[in-house]
Amino acid sequence: MAKREDALRYHAEGKPGKIEVNPTKPYSTQADLSLAYSPGVAEPCLEIEKNPLDAYRYTAKGNLVAVVSNGTAVLGLGDIGPLAGKPVMEGKGLLFKIFAGIDVFDIEVDEKDPEKFIQTVKAIAPTFGGINLEDIKAPECFEIETRLKAELDIPVMHDDQHGTAIISGAALLNALEVAGKKIDDVQIVVNGAGAASISCTRLYVSLGARKENIVMCDSKGVLSTTRADLNAAKQEFATSRPLATLGEAIAGADVFLGLSVADVLTRPMVQSMNRNPIVFALANPNPEISYHEAMASRNDLIFATGRSDYPNQVNNVLGFPYIFRGALDTHATAINEAMKLAAVKAIADLAKEPVPDIVNAAYQLKRTTFGRDYILPKPLDPRLLTTVSAAVAKAAIASGAARHAITDWESYTNRLREMMGYENALMRSFIDMAKANPKRVVFAEANHANMLKAAVEAKAEGICHPILLGNEERLRKIAAEENLCIDDIEIVNMRHDRENDRRTRYAEILSRKKAREGVTFSEAYEKMVGRNAFGMMMVETAEADAFITGVYSRYSEVIKLAEEIIGIRPPYKYFGAMNILVSKKGTFFMADTLINRHPSADVLKDVARLTCDAVRFFAHEPVMAMLSYSNFGSDKQGSPLKVHEAIDYLHKTCPDMMIDGEMQVHFALDRKLRDETYPFNKLRGKDVNTLLFPNLSSANSAYKLLLEMGVGETIGPIQMGLNKPIHFTDLESSTRDILNLTTIAVVDAIVQEQIKKQQTFA
Repeated sequence: MAKREDALRYHAEGKPGKIEVNPTKPYSTQADLSLAYSPGVAEPCLEIEKNPLDAYRYTAKGNLVAVVSNGTAVLGLGDIGPLAGKPVMEGKGLLFKIFAGIDVFDIEVDEKDPEKFIQTVKAIAPTFGGINLEDIKAPECFEIETRLKAELDIPVMHDDQHGTAIISGAALLNALEVAGKKIDDVQIVVNGAGAASISCTRLYVSLGARKENIVMCDSKGVLSTTRADLNAAKQEFATSRPLATLGEAIAGADVFLGLSVADVLTRPMVQSMNRNPIVFALANPNPEISYHEAMASRNDLIFATGRSDYPNQVNNVLGFPYIFRGALDTHATAINEAMKLAAVKAIADLAKEPVPDIVNAAYQLKRTTFGRDYILPKPLDPRLLTTVSAAVAKAAIASGAARHAITDWESYTNRLREMMGYENALMRSFIDMAKANPKRVVFAEANHANMLKAAVEAKAEGICHPILLGNEERLRKIAAEENLCIDDIEIVNMRHDRENDRRTRYAEILSRKKAREGVTFSEAYEKMVGRNAFGMMMVETAEADAFITGVYSRYSEVIKLAEEIIGIRPPYKYFGAMNILVSKKGTFFMADTLINRHPSADVLKDVARLTCDAVRFFAHEPVMAMLSYSNFGSDKQGSPLKVHEAIDYLHKTCPDMMIDGEMQVHFALDRKLRDETYPFNKLRGKDVNTLLFPNLSSANSAYKLLLEMGVGETIGPIQMGLNKPIHFTDLESSTRDILNLTTIAVVDAIVQEQIKKQQTFA
């Protein structure tokens, strides 16, 4: 749970708030400004006057959503007013941006009268491609949304209603499949009769549930036709059955949906339900029945909450960013029932697909498969963007809501990845994964200010438990100069480590391990005076989980040590390193950027296979080009020859690997040029996302040149192929670079820990 002071500092530090506006066009010259404003801006104005739909072509309308609220039902805070609700609306805008690349203006309207609120939203609507209504209390929210949907020609959705409905609807379909039940047969009890409950129940009816099988309760009991205090929305689900209380209603029920208050559902109530009961206890932050109480009640229960710390989280972020994404990209006039149902089906179906390693890893490496504990995709699943957005877009086109038809769906999904800054989301998922299971990371060169800062920040963020190698006095002096606190961080001074006498012990272990390779105890003992050897032995002996070095060390020496002390993972004979380049043109994986200076054909084979596995781990399907200065055998000596040999071997032994070469870089990246000039190439019709270089000089120079030119940002270098998490930074890496690499090292340690568990179990 976030502390009050941390939450306030987060919102206040730096630039106050969570979102800002950035220009998307050049503006540095007078010519740029004359195009951006006067007189050049007149031309698109005149085009839009002739054809209003050209606003999608010449303005930001097609990627801009208004998050609009009057602050009458803010989270669990109630009617706190529009200004107090602004941090929530900014937060919603942040989620739109980071998950789907959608820009947001948050609009807080100081108006409780529904008619005046409607007129205000209508008046500002031309600015936007869509309207997300947020935190408006029932029953006014029903009238407001209904009117705006009818009177505007852009998508309008009250996420508090439909977001929960769509996600819980997907969960319900999958839970029923697991339980072996049909939606038109089950008895459903809904506790809570607010906007979300009404919308969820309506959607369940659209999915096939029968109204006569539904009982809804509010704080006064069952919504009965005998009650005179029900508004129109509640009357829709009033029952004539002789039931008065939740306890009476739930006996023999198949499904419970709670959108009410904590602890209203008891263990005996759950025990009174039908076999294989489905309980969605979605009150936040505390559900209608706790996870542990629910699980203790019976062993055939399928259970979901709104919380991230238990299985089956019903989280609106699975839906709203991608629903609006699909609607915006088709210039839709509405988010209609067909689009909502398409989102339900896409989300439900995705949970049945094999889960990428990155998703399994991000959630503490449970081997996730469809079943009682996995009826919904995880919020950090990167496939949601393309899967749900495309499904909604297709439904918009098919239902007639679209004003723009998408025909090339492969290009569309590629554009989505580029638009949203995909790898930022990926890096966030790694950080969340590391924070959920932090490991002990040795920082070999902690006396470098950037590495010390990274260690302190990693500790503060909960990413790892740092271990600093170095002299205590020297490190504390550097920390004081940099205004850092290292009081609660472990420091290991190798020269004063008499209590553990690790130098002797490590030397004995290494000399025994390498005895048949001529390593004596004396030689091993001499090695242990070095930070890199000592730190690697901490990992080798499981006294630490991962190791970071490189801001001072010569990588050639560190690589040799790593190979000797840690060893290369079978069945490989060589290892390598990869950088991820995040650019406006997309995400590219580049290898080998650090390890092998002049790789032979055999080295290139191993690097290609390691890179293929690594790219898949990062939830991409690798399309790999092995580069050279010539194309497809036109030069039969030097580096082109070894690339040619490696490709020939991989085509024969790994026929499913999407790789070809040798080829020049512009042929690799220009699909049309490559396919027209060399129609036989194995990558025909595909965009390359992985570049394999013929030598270290070309790889290292290429990605650093791109960085210096501001083409993008990089994650890495990421070690591939060693037995344990030993990672190398570049010389003079920034604190952010080292922090990112630390996160990768922790992820590496978590993955390797899980692999060992699986091997032990097998």
